[in-house]
Amino acid sequence: MGKVITITNQKGGVGKTTTAINLSATVAIAEFPTLLIDIDPQANATSGIGFDPRQERINIYDVLINGTAPHEAIIKTETPFLSLLPSTINLVGAEVELVGTEGRERMLLNVVEKLRNDFKFIFVDCPPSLGLLTLNGLVAADTVLIPVQCEYYALEGLGQLLNTINMVQQGLNPKLSIEGVLMTMHDGRLKLSNQILTEIRNYFGEKAYSTVISRNVRLSEAPSYGKPIIMYDAGSTGARSYMDAAKEFLSRQTNSIQHQPVSV
Repeated sequence: MGKVITITNQKGGVGKTTTAINLSATVAIAEFPTLLIDIDPQANATSGIGFDPRQERINIYDVLINGTAPHEAIIKTETPFLSLLPSTINLVGAEVELVGTEGRERMLLNVVEKLRNDFKFIFVDCPPSLGLLTLNGLVAADTVLIPVQCEYYALEGLGQLLNTINMVQQGLNPKLSIEGVLMTMHDGRLKLSNQILTEIRNYFGEKAYSTVISRNVRLSEAPSYGKPIIMYDAGSTGARSYMDAAKEFLSRQTNSIQHQPVSV
């Protein structure tokens, strides 16, 4: 049975999609069959991994709204062992369409339950909001990974996200836990970045990853070429950061996941 990890932060610009693309790709490079599900109407994970979200293809909207079998929508990427369930701009209306649907918070859960046996890890990239799509991501997940940027407003809104996670745990998904908190956009030259890093680690303790994702030009360029950083420039600082994050992620997994050598 595969593990479902939802990557979310309702604050935009924190490296959420960058983390979804690059962590899933780097875990896949370690030869774990991995699926990335894009449930963000902006479809940045879809385009950032090499697919035009405007192209006509079966996508997550068809799966959630029209009941299409999820296996029909999954496409293989250029990254070995990494598949994608793509998004589309049409998903922007999905929250409205789902409002009157019975079990609307569990639509994505129904999807991932059909896919667990095919993948070791399923990563879900959510919209930068706490709407119904993100709620679906939390209900479907085993754990949630929270990217937090090393900037002044890093903690703004984080309490609201934690409250939402707590409410989901109490009602819709009791097994949900926090996978970890990953600091992004770190600049070691700035005192503020280091102060925020210390604050996060003090608050979250062992849940805070020791790996920190540094600012990197090549990491910013990669999505415009439709490639994860590991496929765009494996020698870059950004690639090394996500290699370290993948190693730490894999080392944190329970014995229910059969460990393999991490050769990223």
